[in-house]
Amino acid sequence: MPADDIYDLPAPPADARLPYGSDPNQFGEIRVPKAGGPFSVVLVIHGGYWRAKYDLKHTGHLCAALTNRGLATWNLEYRRVGNPGGGWPGTFEDVRSGYRYVSQIAQRYKLDVSKLLLVGHSAGGALALCLAGHEPSIKRVISLAGVVDLQQAWELHLSDNAVVGFLGGEPRAVPEHYHEADPMQLKIPQATQWLIHGASDDTVPPFLSRNYSEQKKIRGENVHYLEISTAGHSDLIDPRSTAWPKVEGTVLHLLQS
Repeated sequence: MPADDIYDLPAPPADARLPYGSDPNQFGEIRVPKAGGPFSVVLVIHGGYWRAKYDLKHTGHLCAALTNRGLATWNLEYRRVGNPGGGWPGTFEDVRSGYRYVSQIAQRYKLDVSKLLLVGHSAGGALALCLAGHEPSIKRVISLAGVVDLQQAWELHLSDNAVVGFLGGEPRAVPEHYHEADPMQLKIPQATQWLIHGASDDTVPPFLSRNYSEQKKIRGENVHYLEISTAGHSDLIDPRSTAWPKVEGTVLHLLQS
């Protein structure tokens, strides 16, 4: 594990910051390789239990590393709990708008939108799978240490009941929000899904991803699970970690298919 935390380390600068909406939190950071194109695109959704305290800066390292491997990256910011309009459904509406905006900038940045992959970390993993459940055009998604079962996240009271803050209540109070937002409850028949989790994760229990994978396979979805024995929560988004080559390799493999 690197000594300095990826959350505190400044990321390499993006090529541009582009607004996809009028709110200050409705923007993304684009990085593109220096030459060539058209480029495959990785849309990255950061985590932080959907709270405003965490922003997109810490996923800039992951984006820069993937761009160095020849991929364009679109690091998405969105309204979070604590921001005006954050929570459900505003947070999801932003992620959806940010996804749809890629096609608007494709020509300018030489993006191949047919080769697009969603990558979400932690709470962003849930958002990525949720987006795939609502957007049939999405064919590839990777959840890194994802909070992929919101009902169970509530039962476990993860991060001081973060899911209650995100969805606006407990399951019995707002069942429709859980039905709309919870990847475990959504059908995602069209997308190849990879769930990667560290066995040493003490922020999001790895059995959430393991159980999700088992349940979705039973339902006939194309789901793959990779557990990395020595990895913790942030190792999966840290290009300096021993877990990173497996994450990067999964990204490259999916975009070659």
